[in-house]
Amino acid sequence: MTSALQTNRPGAAFPFDNSYVGLPQHFFAAQVPTPVAEPWLIKLNEPLAAELGLDVEALRRDGAAIFSGNLLPEGAEPLAMAYAGHQFGGFSPQLGDGRAILLGEVIDRGGKRFDIQLKGAGPTPFSRRGDGRAAIGPVLREYIISEAMFALGIPATRALAAVTTGEPVYREEVLPGAVFTRVAASHIRVGTFQYFAARGDTDGVRALADYVIDRHYPALKEAENPYLALFEAVSERQAALIARWLHVGFIHGVMNTDNMTVSGETIDFGPCAFMDAYDPATVFSSIDQHGRYAYANQPGIGQWNLARLGETLLSLIDAEPDRAVDKANAVIKSYGERFQAHWLAGMREKIGLAGQEDADLELVQALLSLMQAQAADFTLTFRRLSDLAGDDGVEPAFAASFREPEACGAWLAQWRERLSRDPKTAAERAIAMRAVNPAFIPRNHRVEQAIEAAVENGDFSLFEALVTVLSKPYEDQPGFAAYLQPPKPDERVLATFCGT
Repeated sequence: MTSALQTNRPGAAFPFDNSYVGLPQHFFAAQVPTPVAEPWLIKLNEPLAAELGLDVEALRRDGAAIFSGNLLPEGAEPLAMAYAGHQFGGFSPQLGDGRAILLGEVIDRGGKRFDIQLKGAGPTPFSRRGDGRAAIGPVLREYIISEAMFALGIPATRALAAVTTGEPVYREEVLPGAVFTRVAASHIRVGTFQYFAARGDTDGVRALADYVIDRHYPALKEAENPYLALFEAVSERQAALIARWLHVGFIHGVMNTDNMTVSGETIDFGPCAFMDAYDPATVFSSIDQHGRYAYANQPGIGQWNLARLGETLLSLIDAEPDRAVDKANAVIKSYGERFQAHWLAGMREKIGLAGQEDADLELVQALLSLMQAQAADFTLTFRRLSDLAGDDGVEPAFAASFREPEACGAWLAQWRERLSRDPKTAAERAIAMRAVNPAFIPRNHRVEQAIEAAVENGDFSLFEALVTVLSKPYEDQPGFAAYLQPPKPDERVLATFCGT
């Protein structure tokens, strides 16, 4: 049992190289974690720890204390970041890290800089009357989803560790407390820029923009207009990211501007979920009452969020206001073209097309319309199509994805006619398709089963199994065949919830 914050104990050091703390003092609030009663290490991501240059042996020994906030590693300069944000369209001028504390930054073995942050580590000046804590369910959800996104090849924050605190948290019910350790290229958001812009702090916006360029886009320092180039670069990364979400049926759930990073990573896995049956209007988030962040709305919301970022950069883009607006609007307009290019390129890959023809978009849209009308499972349909593309593919398995198996015949005929003009062999095509169409995703019912077992019985075996299978989403894994299946009617998850 560890009841007091400890510092500088031998063997607990991280190779910190902190830079954000060097920004002006009003960018953050210094804040040490609040100790917990009896931390216990649920999971340490040892491969990630090694990649970050951390001492894995020391973390096995001291991880419960470090990742709960009880043991502050040598070199840490803990802080809570300030930011604002539009939440469901309404602007909040001050949000900030209300239950997250940035311990510091490390340089990984590839020379890249990463933040290490504790979520649920106690109150901060930005807690807005909250307790600064997290329950075990949201911690396990974020661990599962963030690592699944990484394995799927989608830019996302990573899970370094999860610990229980030995203390309850009080929400609608009493739940076991936990702390999550998140790793990110950075935690700078559109809302971080909005925080300074809302206060008329042009110097703050400029300092933040310069920091972001140095950290994430150093080549832009040589651009004719670095701040306009920054806006273009962030727009490009977001267009590519959101297209990747749609390719795997991912629904973020809360695409507020404070949940949109300028690094291009997926962040904050609260009420997020993956679609089972394809429906572009799908919403899981219990707080998204009007479908603002539905699956098909995500590209448009990305553009809306980028417009908010552009507003904060206008005075840096051009000293003449009208010219600044024109330049920013050109970037916002081009986002739609960027997104469409990324999305269509990915969809071509998903249906096995190596070349490009004008009618490819119509072929893709016809399949999606058929899937929606036939309530076809999004993931299984594309995976079975990958199998069908091979020399030994059989049509009945693909057709079984549809409520009426015979309904797919006309589309399959069009698809095969299109493939006849494509250069790949059947075997090459099947391999390429399986590399982009996962067999395994974090099915919502599986995630909920893992959380329920942990909360109700202290049983983490389902969590461990899920993390294991999701680490190889594109492999067949016969031993985990049950994890391929969509939920039975009584297993369906219709709503997901934020972790606050």
